[in-house]
Amino acid sequence: MSDACQSSACGCHSNPRFDGLDPRYKRVLWIVIALNGIMFLVEMLAGQLAGSQALQADALDFLGDTLTYGISMAVIGRSLQVRSAAALLKGGSLLLMGLWVFGSTLYHALVLGLPRAEIMGGIGVLALAVNLSSVLLLLRYKDGDANVRSVWLCSRNDAIGNVAVMIAAVAVWGSTSAWPDLVVAGIMAAVFLSSSTQILRQAWAERREAITA
Repeated sequence: MSDACQSSACGCHSNPRFDGLDPRYKRVLWIVIALNGIMFLVEMLAGQLAGSQALQADALDFLGDTLTYGISMAVIGRSLQVRSAAALLKGGSLLLMGLWVFGSTLYHALVLGLPRAEIMGGIGVLALAVNLSSVLLLLRYKDGDANVRSVWLCSRNDAIGNVAVMIAAVAVWGSTSAWPDLVVAGIMAAVFLSSSTQILRQAWAERREAITA
């Protein structure tokens, strides 16, 4: 087998249409699915205990990623039309999640008390460690079809979100105000919406390509 073919098989940057058909990629995906599922439960409970909207928004992102990765695993090896349809579904769900976080943040701005900064910071550090591990595992597979790329974007969003939560924790502690938590939740919602736009655009282009072919 040629070097070019080997590069294609491993999902390297020279193959922008990598479709996930690699046993190593599937093993990585299973690990990332498990990590995200566990962190959803941990962070949602911590968000409730801390009264933190940013933590709960990040927990929802973990849940969305778990479902996204599960769908990605299910459609690996299927036709481009099926994979692009799955990516459209994931992009749409990410869009809805972003809108929900925006609406929830506006609502909680009127009723939330001061979040517990120490819980926010501690869980933020744990979540960041998990997400950086996922990002490093998926780094070599970040270029590919819409199905594969959606996995990378969700992992990247998680890492960004965790850094933002830790910044919010410091700001809440320093200002004794809930507003930093709410601002970070709003920023995370904007990141979700931006990523959903990227996924939907690429998935729609691939779907048109598959139909035309």
